Amino acid sequence: MKEHIYKGGCLCGKVQFEITGAIQNIIYCHCSLCRKAQGSAFATNGNVNADDFRFVSGEHELTGYSANADQTKYFCKHCGSPIFSKKDSQPDTVRIRLGTIESDIEERPSAHIFVTSKANWENISGDVPQYEAYEPDR
Repeated sequence: MKEHIYKGGCLCGKVQFEITGAIQNIIYCHCSLCRKAQGSAFATNGNVNADDFRFVSGEHELTGYSANADQTKYFCKHCGSPIFSKKDSQPDTVRIRLGTIESDIEERPSAHIFVTSKANWENISGDVPQYEAYEPDR
């Protein structure tokens, strides 16, 4: 099995990380919370095993926002780039913001979710399945 190595970081370069495993469950989320958190039409996120994620530099340059009692979103305190989120209920998983990965990504998104909440100016195209809420079987 081929080992994955992905490198990424924030806009200003103070936070750098590496992923040494596969990115799983990649989705485009169109909910209003993700749109606000990303400042865009949707967020593109994927799960990685926490053991496969490590900071190369700048972990102390992160700050967090508790989105709810279970989830904290982490971003660079200098440039504001969203890097990842973690749920207390899922300590073995890191939810990475794919736009921060600088390497070519082999895995592909499996769904658009919360499409009924999408921005009214956005047109979703392509053959990736679309769901009104979370993907089935989630």
